[in-house]
This record gives sequence, C-alpha cells and structure tokens, in this order.
Amino acid sequence: MMQDARGLFFYPTPTNKKERMYVRERAGKVEFRLWHMEQPQVWEKHDWLPYEAIEKAAAMYSGKGASPLALYDLDIALALIREERLKKAQSVNTPSA
Repeated sequence: MMQDARGLFFYPTPTNKKERMYVRERAGKVEFRLWHMEQPQVWEKHDWLPYEAIEKAAAMYSGKGASPLALYDLDIALALIREERLKKAQSVNTPSA
C-alpha cells in the first residue's frame, strides 16, 4: 500500500514517479485527486473527484482523443481502500504489548 501525508495513492503512469493519483472513500463513493511534483497547482486548484463524475466526463470524450479513464483506475483504488481498511481492522484487533 502506498501512502503519505496526503493519503493513499498509486502511479497512474507507472514509469512517471512525479505524478500520483490519490484515492479515498467518502460516503461510500470512491474519489480521486491528482498530484504532480512539477505542477503543485494541480493539487491546489482541483478538489477530489467522485468516480461518477469521471465516468460522465469520459462519456463526453468518447472517440475524441484519450479517455479521462486512463488515469483513474477504479480497480486499483478499490484495492488500496480495501487494504487500508484491513490494516486498520488488524491494528484494532491486535493486542498491544
């Protein structure tokens, strides 16, 4: 699981470590937020996006260049969220020494 002070993340382009896609779950919905080392204004100017909004945007771009879905991997996001949940549950259930 990849995590830092901003939260859970993955690399949307595995060869580009300067760009991270952060994920979280809010009110049962998966949300994404992009961060780029060389463009910090991306994080500052753009809030968290629910996956449903990303799907709607992708439908508008269908056949008109690269789909926005290329950066937003729902399967990876769900796996990270599940792993974080499991880690938290294990820490709660593990007796401290």
